[in-house]
Amino acid sequence: MTPIPLSLYDLAIASLLVLAGAGASLALSLGVHRALLWTAARMIVQLLLVGLVLRAVFAWSSPLVTALVVAAMIAAAAREAGSRQERRLAGPWQALIGTAAVSVPTLAVTVLALTTALRPSPWYDARHAIPLAGIVLGNAMNAASLALDGAFTAAWHQRAAIDARLALGDDRRAALGPIVRQAVKSGLLPTLNTMAAAGIITMPGIMTGQILAGMDPLAAARYQILLMFLLAGGSMLGAVLAATLAARRLTDERHRLRLDRLRRR
Repeated sequence: MTPIPLSLYDLAIASLLVLAGAGASLALSLGVHRALLWTAARMIVQLLLVGLVLRAVFAWSSPLVTALVVAAMIAAAAREAGSRQERRLAGPWQALIGTAAVSVPTLAVTVLALTTALRPSPWYDARHAIPLAGIVLGNAMNAASLALDGAFTAAWHQRAAIDARLALGDDRRAALGPIVRQAVKSGLLPTLNTMAAAGIITMPGIMTGQILAGMDPLAAARYQILLMFLLAGGSMLGAVLAATLAARRLTDERHRLRLDRLRRR
């Protein structure tokens, strides 16, 4: 069975749902119709451009081009991961921590999957490496962003308690340990919810796409299980890195809390 081709007419019919949503926003005075239409138009342009770029990248089959595309994706994700917090680190540290928190899990998990479970030939084949890196990167970005926000917000609101623990002899690891743990839990929450609902409440995207493309449902389920394991590992690593590096930057070598390194957005 081959995938069912979609025509412009098919997409136009589906777009009526977005137009209906914009109409409902106008009727109910919700004020989201402009944002809805703008984001829909932006999505169309972005996806079509990505499709054109990937078509060219897949045709080149160059490891250098593949690496450059993945590097560009990581750079964009690092910027997004560090730009969503109400309070953030001053100077280059916010960008550096965001980059580390998304790049390390993305590269580690993607290379592991390509060289063990998937094993394309060659293992860095763009058709496999880029989509897989994108999925892992998106989840690591979300986990890191939530973990950073949780760590900075908690440190700011609990600064008196942290200073008290440091004054009583705790080192920075012990004083900020509860904040780091809660920040990691916050970062993992979306992934845990997705894993808990997969198959029972929602049909995950990869499994749905493969079934629509004609793959046996059981084989599609195995691919989805593999993907969820990869996403869980990437999200955990991203959240842990983000929270740990943030906590370390919020203290100095003398184990003092340095909230002066934070600034409001």
